[in-house]
Amino acid sequence: MRKLVYYVASTLDGFIAAPDGSPDFLRLDPDVAAHLAAHWSQTLPTFAHPQFGIDEPEGRFDALVMGRATYDPALKIGVTSPYAHLKQYVFSRTLPPAAEPEVEIVSADPVEFVRELKRRPGRDIWLCGGGQLAGQLLPEVDELVVKLNPYVIGSGVPLTDSGFDPRRFELVGTRSFDSGVVIVHYARPAEA
Repeated sequence: MRKLVYYVASTLDGFIAAPDGSPDFLRLDPDVAAHLAAHWSQTLPTFAHPQFGIDEPEGRFDALVMGRATYDPALKIGVTSPYAHLKQYVFSRTLPPAAEPEVEIVSADPVEFVRELKRRPGRDIWLCGGGQLAGQLLPEVDELVVKLNPYVIGSGVPLTDSGFDPRRFELVGTRSFDSGVVIVHYARPAEA
């Protein structure tokens, strides 16, 4: 069965964006950018591939899920398919159907939809964001990969917005960079 992988940038205090939803303060340092281009190229927007020297993004994903707030910044700059190299599922009850064949607007329950999506043939699914959607989908998250940035911001959009619901993950690996970023990779423990 396909895995749902929550791959996201976060601050040390667990926020993925500022209170207004902007992640702009989380800069992409050259050492991290080179690593992402080499190992996580599918998680970079399609329109940015030329600046990273990416011809064909490679990796484990063929689909992503994201919330409306994560999709909105692309729409604001006129990009209606930010990850055109992947099938994109955007959860929204207010957006009209998308014109692009690789973008599907989903108004269904995210948990049920993702459970069904995981049963379909294909590669793994990237949970792109945001915090509210991640909070709803946390029981379905198989792996958590966090680009931990050396910032403390005090408030903003949390990594998961779900209320108190402890979930344990097992450490798979870490990778640190001179810029201070640490990528931590966790997996959901095997069922007992």
